[in-house]
Amino acid sequence: MPIPLSDRVTHLAFDPGITPKGGGLPGLDVLRNVVSSINMFGIIAVVGALAVSLGVWAWGHHSGGHQAEANGKKGAVVSAGAALGLGAANGIVAFFSALGTQVR
Repeated sequence: MPIPLSDRVTHLAFDPGITPKGGGLPGLDVLRNVVSSINMFGIIAVVGALAVSLGVWAWGHHSGGHQAEANGKKGAVVSAGAALGLGAANGIVAFFSALGTQVR
C-alpha cells in the first residue's frame, strides 16, 4: 500500500529538536579566542594591503603607469570589501543564524 502524500510531507517536516547551545563542549572559550585572533590578524593584514594598494595607485597615477593605477584601484576596493566582511562577520553570521531559526 503506498504511503499518502500527507504522511510523506509530515515525515520531511520532522523536528529533531537540535538547537545551538553554548557551554556544551570543552574548549569553547579557547576556540572563540582563536577565531577572534584570526579575525584581528585578518583586519591588520587588510590595513597593510590597503596601504600598499593606495601607494601603487598613487605611484601609477603619477608615473603614467595605467596598469599599475588600475591594479592599485582594484586592490583598494578589494581591501575595503575585505575589511567590511571581516568587521561584519559576527553580525552576518548572527543575522543568518537568527533567520534560520525562523524556518519552519
